[in-house]
Amino acid sequence: MITLARLLLLLLLFLVLFLSSSASKAASAVSQDEDSSSASSIISRFRQYLQINTAQPKPNYHEAADFLISQANSLSLESQVLEFVQGKPLVLLKWPGKKPALPSILLNSHTDVVPSEHHKWAHPPFDAHLDSATGNIYARGSQDMKCVGMQYLEAIRKLKASPSFRQPLRTVYLSFVPDEEIGGHPGAEMFAHSEVFQKMNVGVVLDEGLASPDDFYRVFYAERSPMWLVIKATGPPGHGAKLYDNSAMENLLKSIESIRRFRAAQFDLVKSGSRAEGEVISVNMAFLKAGTPSPTGFVMNLQPSEAQAGFDIRVPPAADHLSLEIRIAEEWAPSSRNMTFEFKQKASVYDKFGKPMLTAHDGSNPWWGLLEEAIKNANGKVGKPEIFPASTDARYFREQGLPAIGFSPMANTPILLHDHNEFLNKDEYLKGIDAYESIIKAFASFDERTSDDESKAEL
Repeated sequence: MITLARLLLLLLLFLVLFLSSSASKAASAVSQDEDSSSASSIISRFRQYLQINTAQPKPNYHEAADFLISQANSLSLESQVLEFVQGKPLVLLKWPGKKPALPSILLNSHTDVVPSEHHKWAHPPFDAHLDSATGNIYARGSQDMKCVGMQYLEAIRKLKASPSFRQPLRTVYLSFVPDEEIGGHPGAEMFAHSEVFQKMNVGVVLDEGLASPDDFYRVFYAERSPMWLVIKATGPPGHGAKLYDNSAMENLLKSIESIRRFRAAQFDLVKSGSRAEGEVISVNMAFLKAGTPSPTGFVMNLQPSEAQAGFDIRVPPAADHLSLEIRIAEEWAPSSRNMTFEFKQKASVYDKFGKPMLTAHDGSNPWWGLLEEAIKNANGKVGKPEIFPASTDARYFREQGLPAIGFSPMANTPILLHDHNEFLNKDEYLKGIDAYESIIKAFASFDERTSDDESKAEL
């Protein structure tokens, strides 16, 4: 028979074991929280994302989507996967705000990266090699732009762990879109035109920027629009030894020389410092096609009857597009020289309301001021507003009339997007998380109605 004393002893022993187990679980939970917020854990998650091969033309989108959903689950964010085109998933995450009626914040990034010439890299581009001596992380996408996508998530992780900021005032969305590197049509473009996007009531968009070689972060309010031009020359064929006028090659070379002079004049403006790269029209030859093929290469004693060249032209939003098109028709590809031209792509510089696709970067745009102040609060320096020299998915959101700001927090970093040995230093990556923590907090806490009331009170 169990005595009362023995029963009490057993109960006491059970209580000790229970309390010990609870304390162990609590300590383990605290330890896990500390581990997840440690620098080594943050870098580890970044490297995991980089190690997923999402290079065009065969990106492993579904592995990337699974990884992002797992990160969302760890942060208790709502998630859904959209496929406007089969096999091209768009991951959309949601952090609900206290005032869902306020316009939301959209943090956009793309999951695909450009291909790499593996043999020209010091480290395999999808190993995400961390150099212990320098702290540099070598990987395709380390700058363009898997860094930014993960910095969004890590910034939210820090905000959720902060006792003073448990929930945003505005709803915050994160979109991880496919195919930006090949035009963004099945990704950001379809997303921006979708019913899902309209229901999100987006008020401002953050997207990618560029690295900065100095200690000032670069911020972009617009971008140059792509104009992909192919010009074609025709002329009578002839013997390779014969001299005659208006051959296809002669006509094409005259055009190339005219384009070269225009390019040099635009480039001189950049070299002199009078214009930034994003403020001039850039023209670069992408291909040259001519000649009659033979089993050993080309027929050398035959002048071809056709020749063509392709050019990647980037046009700033404030440039005179009509004058450029007249120049193309009259000088670069005149019909008088048996020449024709076509645009393989010609993006509009106007939004759906007929206004230039420019995001205001003065007092008329409260988001710009909030961003600059937030970066300074994170001990960052802000450079002067710029026009992005190439194209990003931000244009699809500006096309809807929305303010969109390009910002990739990478100071003291060489610009290596699309280059061999692309890398980002781990310390710069961690500083970028602090910058985005400050920005997201400022944006998500901004109440326009309160701000308007304060302005009226001042008046």
